[in-house]
Amino acid sequence: MRSCVSSFFLLVLFLLFSTIVYFTHAARFDIKNNCPYTVWAAATPGGGKKLNTYDVWAIDMKPGTNGRIWARTGCSFNEAGIGTCETGDCGGVLECEGSGGQPPNTLAEFSLDTANKDFFDISLVDGFNVPIDFSSTSTQCTRSIECVADINNECTAELKVKTGSVGCNNPCTVFQTDEYCCTSGPDNCKPTNFSRFFKTRCPDAYVYSYDDRRSSTFTCPTGTNYSVVFCPDIKQKGSVTRFNITNNCPFTVWAAVVPGGGWLLESGQTRSHDMSSDKEGRIWARTGCIFNSTGHGRCDSGDCDGLLECQVNGRAPNTLAEFNLRQNFFNISLVEGFNVPMEFSPTSEQCYQGIKCAADINKQCPMELRDPGGCNNPCTVFNNDQFCCKSSNCGSTSYSQFFKSLCPDAYTYPLDDDSTSTFSCPGRTNYKVVFCP
Repeated sequence: MRSCVSSFFLLVLFLLFSTIVYFTHAARFDIKNNCPYTVWAAATPGGGKKLNTYDVWAIDMKPGTNGRIWARTGCSFNEAGIGTCETGDCGGVLECEGSGGQPPNTLAEFSLDTANKDFFDISLVDGFNVPIDFSSTSTQCTRSIECVADINNECTAELKVKTGSVGCNNPCTVFQTDEYCCTSGPDNCKPTNFSRFFKTRCPDAYVYSYDDRRSSTFTCPTGTNYSVVFCPDIKQKGSVTRFNITNNCPFTVWAAVVPGGGWLLESGQTRSHDMSSDKEGRIWARTGCIFNSTGHGRCDSGDCDGLLECQVNGRAPNTLAEFNLRQNFFNISLVEGFNVPMEFSPTSEQCYQGIKCAADINKQCPMELRDPGGCNNPCTVFNNDQFCCKSSNCGSTSYSQFFKSLCPDAYTYPLDDDSTSTFSCPGRTNYKVVFCP
């Protein structure tokens, strides 16, 4: 009898300990619908639930779980939970099972407790149907990623969903080729024009099957809790800065944004680009470009590894609009030379400090700095410590003084950190960048 009682208490203690361990390490996901319409949230594992505007669904995921969460739209289910959805349908059932939904659908993907880390991403590999925010809610990790661009309205004609709910499909589903489906493995799987379209608009997102860059997958410590928000209120969050980029030059330029991509701008055209307000980067104009239908080619100035949609910085010479949105600093830089005149100004009411470099530097450029694409920088031309500032002994030179005399607002050498070179505006300021103001 005593042994039976002891065994019973040992069993109770074991179950209690197991429960404590499970809830200590299980991850809580709060799934919220901020869209102005009903969505049917889906989670595998986890099931599914109808969410009206502002409804929240909380689910717990045990350690070691690999899964995904997404929104379904345009659904109709009967009392037994059987029906259909126009985007994200998972076998015609309300409570999803299996691997995922029918494209297009924006995905929040995660892998919990891998070497004491959680891995998570926002994936557009299956296309896009609703904006999404995927964030940690625990104090030990403050990582937040989002895809809040208006992709459905900007979707290319080939990928746009033609009937029912609005969505932007993925190229594998549409074309069924190895180029887009990556069926032959990672060695032959590269970015395409379509993946660059998605990456330009959602720099945090995973955009093709083997997109394993640091800008695509993110980590938090095991034991972190998360929120997934459909249609996050980006205006209320103040998490996005808008750049209006205008080409006033009498010729075509190819605007470049890192992070963000690039596009053609005819004379007189303006294009808006939204960027998360914790980013830093640069904007510039490329000139003399030729690109093929896949977005590969070259530019006379500002070329970024021969891609239309830039993933890396451009080749000198190029006039740069640089910014650090987290610290609210911005400048016009001639450290990499000059190719086109530029204005960089706030457009929000709380800040009025605009800067320009509008001089005709190309015509006045010293002979030794002249380049087919513009007026080069002395570091690129001479490649020595005096001009490249490879040591801490870095000061102005006759060349930086030449640039400064023509563009007093500009940053003209690598450590040109005085008050005439860097400027600031309060957070949540929007900006315009004008080529040839």
